[in-house]
Amino acid sequence: MNNKILTVLAIFGLSTQLFAGGAIAPIETSEVIEVAHTEEVSHDAHGSDFYIIVKGLSILGDTVAHGHDTLDGDPGYGFGIDLGYRIGNGFAVEYDFSHATNTVTETDDHGLHPHEGDATYTTHAIHLVYTMHVTDTFGVFVKGGYESETEEIEEFHIDKDSDGFAYAVGIEYAMNDHYTLMAEYEGSDIEGPRGDAVFVGVMYNF
Repeated sequence: MNNKILTVLAIFGLSTQLFAGGAIAPIETSEVIEVAHTEEVSHDAHGSDFYIIVKGLSILGDTVAHGHDTLDGDPGYGFGIDLGYRIGNGFAVEYDFSHATNTVTETDDHGLHPHEGDATYTTHAIHLVYTMHVTDTFGVFVKGGYESETEEIEEFHIDKDSDGFAYAVGIEYAMNDHYTLMAEYEGSDIEGPRGDAVFVGVMYNF
């Protein structure tokens, strides 16, 4: 009986020395709370995967054939709205809308008898976007997908719908968790006096 008591006392004394000597470090409750709090803040910083972009645009104009005549589109202006959802690994899916106007000059096949008309262009597009973040605040992106365009020039009796492949490249700069500045250059294989476009806008991350 005395031997058992001595054995228990010896084990207890050894355990006390190990804790006191640092061989076994007890886990502090405050450390567990701090780690959990850090993980929670990190998760919240990502926010929602949805975003919206409001942007102004400048169309560059283009020259195209119109029967035996030629249509020459001047630079013009408009606006656009993009709705996006991030699907992970730098990829996102976007629905893009834009509306723009410019002045178009029609001439005959000899370049004579020019007359002008006011053109409007409305586009709808579905894009797949890939963004590569160079730093925490700066990124570059590319996008491509399907686009439909409605072109109206009343003076020339033009009211037509076209569709095709659209693409864009751009840069973005994050000001904070919610607001990001962006700029992009967009082109498509749709032929018309609208031409390519340059966009500058603000992204809001929900």
